[in-house]
Amino acid sequence: MNVFNTVKDLKNHISSLKKDASIGFVPTMGALHEGHLSLIKKAKAENDYVAVSIFVNPTQFDNTEDLIKYPQTLEKDLELLKSVACDLVFAPNASEIYKNNIQATSFDFGGIENEMEGKFRKGHFDGVGTIVKKLFEIVNPTKAYFGEKDFQQLQIIKKLIEIEKMPIEIIGCPIFRENDGLAMSSRNTRLTKEQREAAPFIYKILKKAKKKFGTKNADEVTKWVTKKFKKHPVLDLEYFIIADENSLKKSNKKENNKPQRAFIAVYAGDIRLIDNLAL
Repeated sequence: MNVFNTVKDLKNHISSLKKDASIGFVPTMGALHEGHLSLIKKAKAENDYVAVSIFVNPTQFDNTEDLIKYPQTLEKDLELLKSVACDLVFAPNASEIYKNNIQATSFDFGGIENEMEGKFRKGHFDGVGTIVKKLFEIVNPTKAYFGEKDFQQLQIIKKLIEIEKMPIEIIGCPIFRENDGLAMSSRNTRLTKEQREAAPFIYKILKKAKKKFGTKNADEVTKWVTKKFKKHPVLDLEYFIIADENSLKKSNKKENNKPQRAFIAVYAGDIRLIDNLAL
């Protein structure tokens, strides 16, 4: 496994690989877990080489405290990547990526950037678009792999590829869950014992909401979810919405000819947890 810290060294190595080799790319912010490894294994099965980036991107954090507290475990991450036979790792610092200008580019993603996460995290998707575009230009992958836990981000990246006319196939991969249903996230490591025991409630509510959406409209389901969280002693609901998967616009009722999904964001103390479920 080769580890690179500079764009120049990584590009030189990639140019030395066999001609027409396919590269599967998994961008991460580190603090790796089984969810990340599942993406890498899929990329490994479908490409000649697998590249993984580890970079905590400052321009996608609207909350400075969240950026400071974001877990960074590079040595452990590298051991995990070795265990799944990753080929290339790119672990730059912020100045290598942004030079002296740590700023996001402004993007127009056709409005999907203003829904859900976009409403609550100002500038978040500009930061995501900025770093993913930079990484794609550096690595030039054949395919790139993203988990569906960040489903809105996945749709944003598909739109980015369309806007920038990049010849990269974007692969969305199923949410990887703990045995109790909690969606795996690097932020889970920050949960207290009480918060961690409470957190599977999020997925339980999503599953119950899915059942209710068969007979009730979106507003009725949303009111029911809101009521359930109001009574919860540990978790605070930020939003719950049922939306069309493609436009990410709110859905009012079940439509069999359109893929719909329930999206949720919840706070456990100052730790923000997101999840979603196809309906």
